Amino acid sequence: MSSFLRPDPETLSGARRAPSPLAVDVSVIMVVFMTGPALFQSIDHVLAEPRVGEFVIIDNGSTPEDAARLRAIAEDEPRVRLLAGHGNVGFAQGANMGASAATGRRLLFLNPDAYLQPGCIEAMEGALKLCSRRPCIIGARVLNEDGTEQRGARRGEVTPVTSLLTFTRLAERVPFFRKFEVHHEADPVPGAPVEVSTISGACFFMAREDFAAVGGFDVGYFLHVEDVDLCWRVRERGGSVLFHPSAQVVHLGHTSRVSPLFVEFWKGVGLARYFRKRADTPRRHVLAWVLGPVVIGVSVIRPMLRRLNRR
Repeated sequence: MSSFLRPDPETLSGARRAPSPLAVDVSVIMVVFMTGPALFQSIDHVLAEPRVGEFVIIDNGSTPEDAARLRAIAEDEPRVRLLAGHGNVGFAQGANMGASAATGRRLLFLNPDAYLQPGCIEAMEGALKLCSRRPCIIGARVLNEDGTEQRGARRGEVTPVTSLLTFTRLAERVPFFRKFEVHHEADPVPGAPVEVSTISGACFFMAREDFAAVGGFDVGYFLHVEDVDLCWRVRERGGSVLFHPSAQVVHLGHTSRVSPLFVEFWKGVGLARYFRKRADTPRRHVLAWVLGPVVIGVSVIRPMLRRLNRR
């Protein structure tokens, strides 16, 4: 189920006077939860962008110190609107709240540990104007701090089989399984926006009417996989999912103060839900229900193994 949610006006702080409907070109939407120090550097990058007409921050939960800093920013910066006090409703629901509160004609969704790079918004705006099939979603080229491309920015079809072979690295290590590899960051960088199956939710761009046309995010996802689901629904409606090589953002990742086990658990739960949702034949329904618990188990085991390997 997808849902656009209207936030309670009492949760808005720092908005001063609400702008009129569709008052700005670009609204940036950022969902925050125990992000850590990277949050305020990310906010600085957003506010440095002249194309940002409005910045909606949804605080699902922060330390008292960070919450106070967010309130101070909202009070001092007219472009910032802060939604707080609703608790941790999950990323999908928080993002829908932000989209509902935003007044921009176009929406840029950005992770709180991602740093917009110069020209990113302009590149996405240009690609959206040329996008002939709607709805259209445009994903950024997500970079690591060293400038290499991060996993997840351009992906193939996410299925139970491709996910398991990618999670276990068999698609990377066994030549026979390489055709099932989901991630394509090792492929040559295209010279222009290209169609892909899935982009990263760390930074993507949509027209307001396109986001509304697909019903926003599916709030049945709590954390992770909601971006995969959104791309699938765009394609199901005959729209375009584009990876833009010139729209760049540096994504730190792993900055959250919450346990990696918590994050990976919800990623596994999200994948299991996605597979069940997409199953359209009896065989695929069985496969989704059988492999769902396996995917959750593998997701949870991965951070445990990483921790053991560091010892």
